[in-house]
Amino acid sequence: MHQTGAQAYNQTAKVVESPRQRESALLMKAAAGLQKVKDEWETSTQDELRSALTFNRKLWTIFMSAVTQDDSPLPVEVKQNIANLGMFVMNQTREILYEGVPQAEQLTVLVQLNRQIAAGLRGM
Repeated sequence: MHQTGAQAYNQTAKVVESPRQRESALLMKAAAGLQKVKDEWETSTQDELRSALTFNRKLWTIFMSAVTQDDSPLPVEVKQNIANLGMFVMNQTREILYEGVPQAEQLTVLVQLNRQIAAGLRGM
């Protein structure tokens, strides 16, 4: 079967990309989605806001689930920090979606958090 260049690249990227690099890329994707909604706040729809927040929430749910597994190799302190950050993300998301009128500024902390964690995963 003939592959396009993009398909071949994606297959290779999956092999050479480390889990940390993948996590970093996903956090940056979530941050970009949230930032886009924030930047286009006046024209963004409730569905776009909900979609960006849902992607971010699901990502953090996966992180929290992974670090709380018994076989997670991370130190206890790191596990606890990730779990705490995840709970913060869940609370912020709930607050934005269900408590009062959402404000663009509420997305800033989620964008910054994702970018900082992504940078840390990349070793910056």
